[in-house]
Amino acid sequence: MNPFSVMRRMSEELDRVLGESNDRGRRERTWALAIDLMQREGNLVVRAELPGLKPEDVKLEITDDAIVLQGERNDEREENRGGLHVTERRYGRFYRAIPLPDGAKTDDARAKFENGVLEITVPTQELKSNRREIPIQDASQATKGSSGQKPAGPSESTGGSEKAA
Repeated sequence: MNPFSVMRRMSEELDRVLGESNDRGRRERTWALAIDLMQREGNLVVRAELPGLKPEDVKLEITDDAIVLQGERNDEREENRGGLHVTERRYGRFYRAIPLPDGAKTDDARAKFENGVLEITVPTQELKSNRREIPIQDASQATKGSSGQKPAGPSESTGGSEKAA
């Protein structure tokens, strides 16, 4: 990643977190998407909850180092309840840049949209792991000498005694 793309991402993420962006001199609300990331069968899988949206409401791009999701939600519902007129409006722009791991095969990425959930699958290279188990010794086992006896403490080995300061 180059430092300029990292700075751009930080700025965009800060705008998203603060919940507003300045576009053409007016304030617009932003909408924070719920995103799940997981590794499944050699793939990075990203699931984004987009209730009330259709695939054409979402712009999805992939670069060598990120998946970019953006769009806008405009939802207005009107209802008459017992002589009362109720209007509910939900709107806002969204933008998320999700960093990709090294070895992501962006040319083979796929996306599907079903029941308000966008699922993006990006194949990844399996990284070789140097993972191994390390045995854990009990503290009493770690401090015993080869004769099976506890080694002498500082005051025993020097023949002196410790004084409180």
